[in-house]
Order: sequence, then structure tokens, then C-alpha cells
Amino acid sequence: MMSFGTSPGLLMRDETLTPLAGCGTALVTPFTAAGAVDEAALRALVEWQITEGIDFLVPCGSTGEAATLTQEEHLRVVSITAEVTAGRVPVVGGAASNDTKKAIALSRLVIDAGATHLLHASPMYSRPPQRGIISHFAAIADAVSRPVVLYNVPSRTASNMEAATTLALAAHPNIVAMKEASGNIAQIEEIMRNRPDGFVVLSGDDAVTVQLMARGANGVISVVSNATPRAMSDLTRAMLRGDVNTAHMHDGTLKALYRASGVESNPIPIKAAMELIGRAGNVLRLPLVPLAAEYVTAVREALVAAGALER
Repeated sequence: MMSFGTSPGLLMRDETLTPLAGCGTALVTPFTAAGAVDEAALRALVEWQITEGIDFLVPCGSTGEAATLTQEEHLRVVSITAEVTAGRVPVVGGAASNDTKKAIALSRLVIDAGATHLLHASPMYSRPPQRGIISHFAAIADAVSRPVVLYNVPSRTASNMEAATTLALAAHPNIVAMKEASGNIAQIEEIMRNRPDGFVVLSGDDAVTVQLMARGANGVISVVSNATPRAMSDLTRAMLRGDVNTAHMHDGTLKALYRASGVESNPIPIKAAMELIGRAGNVLRLPLVPLAAEYVTAVREALVAAGALER
């Protein structure tokens, strides 16, 4: 197992802020009809998420369209999220880049904006070998003063973080969690079997949350919880206390929404859902476009099935 030094001022794993467990929402970024960040809608969304019982919030990830936010907008979204949250739940700010120096610089700005943790995806497009992925994350974790959450999402990055890579990085005292969205259950099970004490594994795919939590995962970073925060937080809390029947009940009501959220690229379907429930406009930034008309009925019916919308 690779060993890491600890830079001065870095948080040790047992000194981190509130541990990440349960349901965290990968927040959408609401936009106005003119395409600006809708700050009023964002404030209302953050408050509603917390009121509905969500355990932590994740602004400026792929669901938040971080790739098309300016740096000023990115930091403003994190700042508003942290301001409204006011310490009630952790704020895991997205700060990913495939340029390690840029990732470190953005991380520091995101921390200044109020994030309690940082979310970093494996470098996209560059497709480094596994040793490059380790060096990238280790350099970030060495350089920042907040805990780092790894994010493995091969469907977007075009490279997979192997279990051995994740486990090597889990030894770093400032890397505290992993959002796993590879879809490779065997790989995720290997991580959970061999992870060090205190290292958190979170599902990155709503549809397999119950399956992974039954095997030892600590929760989920969820897309559908943008529209159904109460149901997803109740589901994960039920699993954490061992109430599998209640978890399966919630899972059953949400299955149609899991499917609907994947009919086109995320966050296209969930943005449509947010407009249908009156929480954010269905406005996206190019190259993303609003949901195709042929899928709107499926999203609406899924929201009805989940209890988020009246028929």
C-alpha cells in the first residue's frame, strides 16, 4: 500500500468535519430564461433540500453543469449554497479539472467560497494511467485544507479508477470518501472490503443505491433527490439503520424516476423534472438542450409515481 506524507495544516481523517453518509444531492444549477444563474431559485432549492432532510449538498458537479459555468459563477454557486446551508449540512464543492494545477487552484477558491469538502473526478479526456490518477489526486490532497472526495465516473471521463488505485488513495489522510459510478459492482465490493477504517463509499448511481448499501456503502450522491429529497434521504437512512423493508418501499416508488433520469444525458431529464415540480426552470447551457418532447410524459409519470407531483 502506498504511503503518503501529511502536509502542515492538513486535516487527518479522524479530524474531518461531519462525515458524509446518507443522501447527498448533486445539485442542479438553476438558470433564468436569459441564461444567468438564478440565485433566488438556487437559494430556495438549497433551503428546501435541507428542510426535506438531505444529509449533504454537492454543488458544481456534472449535474450542476459546472463545465459551462464561468469561474465567477462556479464560486458564486458554491458561496450561495454554503451561505444558505449555514453549517447545517456539509457542502461538497465540485472542483474537478484534468489539469492538476488548475484543480488545486480551483479547490482553494472553492474552499474560500465555503465548501467543507471537495469533489474531484478522475481526470477526463487526458486518460492518464492508474499511476497518473494516483499522482493527480495525491497532489490535490496534499495541497488543500479540506477533505477530498474521489469520483469515479468512466462514462464521462473515459477511464476507470481501478479498485487498487482507489485503495492506494484511501491511505491518504486527506482523502476521505469515494463516489463510485463505474457500475462495476465487483470493483466497488473490493473497495468496500479493503478500505481503511473511516473511508466512506458512496453510490454514484441512484438505481443501485440499495444494492450497494446492503453490501456496506455509506450512502449516495443522488441526481433524483433534486426532485425527491425526502424519499431518497428516507431510503438511505432506512438502509443505514438496517430497515431494508422501508428502503425497498421507497426504492420501488423511485424506480421509474431512476429510469427517466437516464433517458437523455444528465442533467437534461432532471432539469425537466425540476420545472414540472416548480423548483427550477428547464433552462440548460449549450451543448445541453432541453429534454426531447417524446420523454416528457415518462418524466412526469415518474414524478407522480414518486409522490413528487400530482396527476
